[in-house]
Amino acid sequence: MRLTEADEAALREFYSAQQPRLVGVVSLLTGSRAEAEDIVQEAFVRLVPRWAKVSRYESPEGWLRLVAMRLAANRHRNATRFASLLRRVPTSDVPDPADGQGLDLERALTQLPMPARQAAVLYYVCDLPVPEIATTLGVAEGTVKSRLSRARAALSQSPTLRGADHE
Repeated sequence: MRLTEADEAALREFYSAQQPRLVGVVSLLTGSRAEAEDIVQEAFVRLVPRWAKVSRYESPEGWLRLVAMRLAANRHRNATRFASLLRRVPTSDVPDPADGQGLDLERALTQLPMPARQAAVLYYVCDLPVPEIATTLGVAEGTVKSRLSRARAALSQSPTLRGADHE
């Protein structure tokens, strides 16, 4: 289906307004700005053929954020599977790409399991209330609260963040 000129203009405006913030949010989930940019681009690619419908939603940015979160979770799941396969292959000393990076929240977030990371980013970065996070992630509100509690506990014990406080 071809977009009208008005729809194309609205989509361009939506992209300009949403892309930078969504890249920031997704980079907190993935730990990589480059990967976040890829994921957000893919989310927008999925949006284009649906724009006429999604643009009428109460929250088109919520739809886009949900798609991006699911794409990030899928990539994480696939990377985890790939990493477990790599562990079976004997390797010589492989440098850890995380070595030498600064101590920061982004790095601490990458240490959380994806469900807890998603909840923390949606709550603390996107300022979404628990019910909306539950809807976005397709889980119960109690599950969101539990994930947030686990994320807070893990982040409070994170040497990455505790070390950053002393610098």
